[in-house]
Amino acid sequence: MESPLSKSGNTSPTKSDVNQHGIGVADLKLLRVFKTVVEAGGFTAACNELNIGLAAISKQISDLEVRFGMKLCTRGREGFFLTEHGKITYQACLDLFSSISQFRDKLNNARHDMFGELNIGIIDNTITDTKSPIIHALSEIYCKAPKVSVRLHATQLDEIERGVLDGRFTCGLVPVYQEKPEFDYYFLYEEISHLYCGDKHPLYSIASGKITQQQIKSAETVNHFYANHSEKNTYLEFSSSNAIAVQVEAVSMLILSGNYIGFLPKHYALHLFGGAKLKPLMPDEINIATPFSLVVKKGNALSTVLTLFLNALQNEAKSQTLSAAG
Repeated sequence: MESPLSKSGNTSPTKSDVNQHGIGVADLKLLRVFKTVVEAGGFTAACNELNIGLAAISKQISDLEVRFGMKLCTRGREGFFLTEHGKITYQACLDLFSSISQFRDKLNNARHDMFGELNIGIIDNTITDTKSPIIHALSEIYCKAPKVSVRLHATQLDEIERGVLDGRFTCGLVPVYQEKPEFDYYFLYEEISHLYCGDKHPLYSIASGKITQQQIKSAETVNHFYANHSEKNTYLEFSSSNAIAVQVEAVSMLILSGNYIGFLPKHYALHLFGGAKLKPLMPDEINIATPFSLVVKKGNALSTVLTLFLNALQNEAKSQTLSAAG
């Protein structure tokens, strides 16, 4: 007996199928496409990620909308936007795939195999920090669990925190300026920052031992927007700053303009132009140690893969600390 679908020639699932059969393999495929499109910010941007054409993506999203009987997004000249139904569906996707990952992890543990995904958010401009254990840990994950899919995202602190909370990121490697109750923190190491001026700034030509705190306090300062160290306020007047930056690279550009002084990680400043265009100001007296930690959503159990990754990070960080002390 022919079904209504076979008579019409339409192979797309219908709304009634959801009620009769629940979520199937075809639905999971469509939902993964939808999730990728949302996280890429639109159909065109998702083409490279999915390695399929624009028409195919459009068709699959349309099939998903027919399947669920809801308009999930709008796309056109105005851009890509989620509808309210789309926002609910996206969050449900995150919950669903997280549950699938946990289920798969438990099965793999039972047969002593490691599969799954690690979506890691890392803060930008940390590759020059020799104390960072991330590269070693990624290498160890590949050696010990080669079937694990690893995705690395370098972005801003607030974006990493949002991603960990909404389930887009498994974890984040971040500087901790103030612990927040929404997260569990696993300490790794400390990053040292100094106060710098550029080679065009008046303080650059003054001998290091001759620079005074009064000269520093009277200089125009870059306010590193999210780096809210209480120690910074003892050295500089941030309340009157008219230069604000978020990323480390943006801070360095303002410093190199010759108009401002500001804090930069020591490893980054030494790497930039070999350190030739940046000068630390009173480095023995003015320095800040920022703890770096692995963060996960509060109360989330660590999967076997994430535990392996965390152990690799902590072991390498400890090794680096002992090496520096020796």
